[in-house]
Amino acid sequence: MTALIQRVKNASVTVDGEKISEIGKGFLVLLGVFGSDTEKEAALLAKKTANLRIFTDDEGKMNLSPLNLKEKGVDCKLLVVSQFTLCAECKGQNRPSFINAKKPDEADALYQKYVSLLRQEYGFEVGTGSFGAHMDVSLLNDGPVTIILDTAKL
Repeated sequence: MTALIQRVKNASVTVDGEKISEIGKGFLVLLGVFGSDTEKEAALLAKKTANLRIFTDDEGKMNLSPLNLKEKGVDCKLLVVSQFTLCAECKGQNRPSFINAKKPDEADALYQKYVSLLRQEYGFEVGTGSFGAHMDVSLLNDGPVTIILDTAKL
């Protein structure tokens, strides 16, 4: 699994002109699910997401995770949007191939598992996109800070 995580001041998802999800301060997570991914990768990625220390502390250093903020009573939400295009293979070609992406029904199950873990195991309020839909994603980057987490490299 690959997560492109952006620290945001706010983010939202709109489908067919209707805003379906919105958060304030937190993480916008764009999630790509590969063919070989399992619930093991979903659990690893959820743990890493919850503990990723990219919020600034009182000294201005990136030293706080979403869990740290939650412990301090600071509002921090997550918005998770499925994004199969993160699985693109472009080596030797200009048109991306998505052969490495997990089949949609299986990818959706792992997407839902990841979201469920963030909610149940770590206690976050998590907004979602609409799996498989054409979505308009809006965000206000904070920093900007953008981190790529790839379970094959964690």
